[in-house]
This record gives sequence, structure tokens and C-alpha cells, in this order.
Amino acid sequence: MSRHFYRVRWRGAVYVAAPEPHSLELWVRLRSPEPVEGFEQVEPGCHVRTVPVTECDGLEFVSTVCRWRGERFDVHDERDGKLLLEYLGGSALTARELGLERVERGVYRLWVPASEVTGLHQEAVRLDIGHHRN
Repeated sequence: MSRHFYRVRWRGAVYVAAPEPHSLELWVRLRSPEPVEGFEQVEPGCHVRTVPVTECDGLEFVSTVCRWRGERFDVHDERDGKLLLEYLGGSALTARELGLERVERGVYRLWVPASEVTGLHQEAVRLDIGHHRN
């Protein structure tokens, strides 16, 4: 699963989702690894259905974050026991001191051994979709 993704609650279940703008409103493409009534199988283990976001009980953006050498990072990828970290601190001086690679203005990344990372967890931010359902 991706380290950054959207999720929604729809009809009592939680789904990974992808925003899909339409001309007059936002829709979301729901994904399920299992067959669900009304979902279409697009490949083995991937069933999808697109619904208006207003039918959902909320939209969240989920990020995987951690700490490395005392600083906060987003986790962007994992490969061969290493994590690709993106610095969230905003200090170019600190980024240079940590030996991070500048990939664009204000964006610094580095592959580090997963064993050096602490506090690895997901954080969800609820996005305003223009209504609130209970």
C-alpha cells in the first residue's frame, strides 16, 4: 500500500479512495481488495466504484511519518530494508547537516535504513468536503 493515500467511510465501511473531480462536484473512486456489491473488478484483487464524495462520511488524507536523527520526516517509499524519507523541518541548514539530497527547492530526501527510524506511524487529516454526516 502507498505511504500516502486518501480514505473514506462509505455505507459503514472504510475504503482507500482517489479523488476524481467532475464538472460540478467531487467524486471519489473507492478501492477494495475484496468483491463488494456494486464494485467492478478491474484486475485481480482490485475492485472499484466511483461515488460522489457527498455520499461519504468523510474524506481523509493519510500520511506515514517518522523521526530520524531527531527530525520529523514523511515516508515516501520502502525498498530492501530502507525507507525514502522527505524532510518536513523546513531548514535548509538542518537538511544539509543531515546529509539530505535536495530534489527541488525546499524538498530534501534520503534513503535510510529502516532500523534507524523511530515513531513510524500514520497520521490522518480530515478534509472538508462541504458537509458533515454522522
